[in-house]
Amino acid sequence: MRIVGLTGGISSGKSTVANLFKAHDIPVVDADLVAHDILKKGTGGWKKVVSAFGQGVLQLDAEVD
Repeated sequence: MRIVGLTGGISSGKSTVANLFKAHDIPVVDADLVAHDILKKGTGGWKKVVSAFGQGVLQLDAEVD
């Protein structure tokens, strides 16, 4: 099995390549979605970030900025 990481700047084609992989039944893990889930308000990840960096990292709705 090979593991491929897609990286690049804005509009560099990451989503296009990820969609091509999906179209060929190649599994894709979207690290942005994983990170957003980990940092949802009240989760363990959220608590650790707030503990480490303080309330200043929170938006008005208490989500991590």
